[in-house]
Amino acid sequence: MPDHVAHPHIEKRKRFVEKRKERKNPTNFNSWLAVKITSVVGTMWCAYAFALLALISFPQAIHSGTSALIAWIAQTFLQLVLLSIIMVGQKVAAEASDQQLEQTYLDAEALLQISDTMHKLLKQNTALTEEINLLICHSDKK
Repeated sequence: MPDHVAHPHIEKRKRFVEKRKERKNPTNFNSWLAVKITSVVGTMWCAYAFALLALISFPQAIHSGTSALIAWIAQTFLQLVLLSIIMVGQKVAAEASDQQLEQTYLDAEALLQISDTMHKLLKQNTALTEEINLLICHSDKK
C-alpha cells in the first residue's frame, strides 16, 4: 500500500503565509518610507491638522473674491483634507476585507486539514478491509 501523500496545497499554503509576513515588513528603504508616510498621512489626526492648515488661508480666500474662494475650496481644502480622510476610509475598508480574507483562509485551511485526515483514515480503512478479506479468504480455504 502506498504511503499517504499530503495535498500539494498544504505546502503552497505554508509558502504563502511566509510571503505574507514578508510583505508586512518591507525590507527596502523606499517601501519602508512609503509605508511610514502613508501610515502618518492616513490618519484622522493628520486630516485635522491639514484642515487647520487650510483654514489659516481661508480669510484671505474670502477677501480675494469668488474665483479665489472656489480655487481655495477645490485646491486647498478638498485636496489637502479629503486626501487623508479617503486614506483613512480605505484603511478601514482594507482592514475589514483583510479580516474576511483571513477568515476565509482559516476556513480553507481547516477544510484542507479535514480532507487530509479523511484521506489518512480512508487509507487505514482500506488496509484494514484488505486484512479482513485476507483473513476471510484464508479461513474459507481451511
